Amino acid sequence: MSRSKVAPLSKTPALRRSGKAVAKPEAKPIAKLAGKSAVKAKLPAPALTTSRKALLVDGSDHAFRQLVHTLLAFLARHETVREGHAAAIGLAGIEYTVLISVKYLAAEGDVSVRELAAHLHLSGAFVTTVSNKLQQMGLLDKLVDPADRRRLRLTVTQAGEALLASLNPTQRQVNDVQFDCLSADEFHQLLGSVERLVESSERAIALQRYLQPRGLDTSVPADDGTKPARRKKII
Repeated sequence: MSRSKVAPLSKTPALRRSGKAVAKPEAKPIAKLAGKSAVKAKLPAPALTTSRKALLVDGSDHAFRQLVHTLLAFLARHETVREGHAAAIGLAGIEYTVLISVKYLAAEGDVSVRELAAHLHLSGAFVTTVSNKLQQMGLLDKLVDPADRRRLRLTVTQAGEALLASLNPTQRQVNDVQFDCLSADEFHQLLGSVERLVESSERAIALQRYLQPRGLDTSVPADDGTKPARRKKII
């Protein structure tokens, strides 16, 4: 006895005439997720990174963290600007900074290595190294102070003056744009705040080193001339 064959659904005459595919039944979810109705568990607040009330807003240090990260962003961009000024006249960033600092400090009187180092918050040894290189390049000169022959005065040579003069038009435009967000009052307030932050940062670094566990050596090569030379200081 022969069995009759049943044609597949897709090959039946009715489907061939309609040209429509048979829709698969939609799978039902096994269990509904909580979704919109669920209350998302709130993560515990991170530990405060400062306890000073003046730096907290409603007991949170979120604004303080924003300040720190924004300062880092500004410093990174300002370093890019400085490197751009230096590259325009064929110098490294720190070489440009030392050269232009000598020029402007000299307008107020004699400039020694010690005075320049204090102005830039750098070590005297590092400033000596950079100034020696600039002297070899013919951009800086060291003269013996007639009043104290043990003391050397730093001066910018004619070649150095010409180099800085060639940069000045571009430098002025870039600086105008970078700081165009500040009013006169804001500028002076920022200047005072930054000077105080440099001093307080020195104390913070000293405390950080004191609190480090004994035997933990975190010293790094002082390649930026910051003080003290044994460890790197972020500026």
